[in-house]
Amino acid sequence: MSVIKSRHRGMPAQDGAGVKLTRVINQPGLRHQDPFLMLDEFRSDNPDDYIAGFPPHPHRGFCTLTYMLAGTMEHKDSVGNTGEVEAGGVQWMKAAKGIIHAEMPKQVEGLMWGFQLWVNLPASEKMSDPEWFDFPSEKIPEVQAGNTTLRLIAGNYGNEKGPVSLSGRDFFMADVKLSGELELKSQQQEKRLAYVYEGELELNGETVSRGELLQLDSNSDLALKSGSGAGLIVLAAKPIKEPIAQYGPFVMNTSDELDSAIKDYQNGTLAANQKL
Repeated sequence: MSVIKSRHRGMPAQDGAGVKLTRVINQPGLRHQDPFLMLDEFRSDNPDDYIAGFPPHPHRGFCTLTYMLAGTMEHKDSVGNTGEVEAGGVQWMKAAKGIIHAEMPKQVEGLMWGFQLWVNLPASEKMSDPEWFDFPSEKIPEVQAGNTTLRLIAGNYGNEKGPVSLSGRDFFMADVKLSGELELKSQQQEKRLAYVYEGELELNGETVSRGELLQLDSNSDLALKSGSGAGLIVLAAKPIKEPIAQYGPFVMNTSDELDSAIKDYQNGTLAANQKL
């Protein structure tokens, strides 16, 4: 039996003030992957594709994770947090009951390349207090296996632990820069995905290439192999298994809760300080 349950490709999209990106999760061919709500890849060396950034916008009910491969992104929020995420770094934000957030490029030329992942929260945490963490590249543990490097963003691998954590979700996220072979043991999370962002590789004997999002069997170990070099993001987590009601940047459990989020934003009560 194949470890790959299905294959998907992202679609071109725009978000923010016109940033061009590829929407991998939460597009017509692949909706929510509980608890993963959305995965975007932005990759361009044309400033016109990214320079306008993501001006202030609201969030409620979930977490965002930004991971940069190249370039620098500045983050600010209505709680007063600010920081810059450079290549190899991670910014983790728990929006929860409400936050106003802005992400703006800190460069006017060159390659801007990274990902934003949205991770859902259970109903019991959706109206909790927001949290914010910046993890520069040097805070992301790296595990070497020959010429392959596994950068551990969340969860456990060997004796290492990633800096991002999400209570009760068994959340795992790694950036695997593959050159040779690597075995990833199953940690038995029910939801497991991999996104190939560079090159080509064999996954348990099957060839996969850049741009493919793979839904994976949760029980099988992963045998990864690439002679020419490849990069992939591996995600795994315990699903929440609750209803999802989404309207843009608001993700709740019911339509009434969505209505309340929209009204709170319109009334200026969504976040502690409505403006940045």
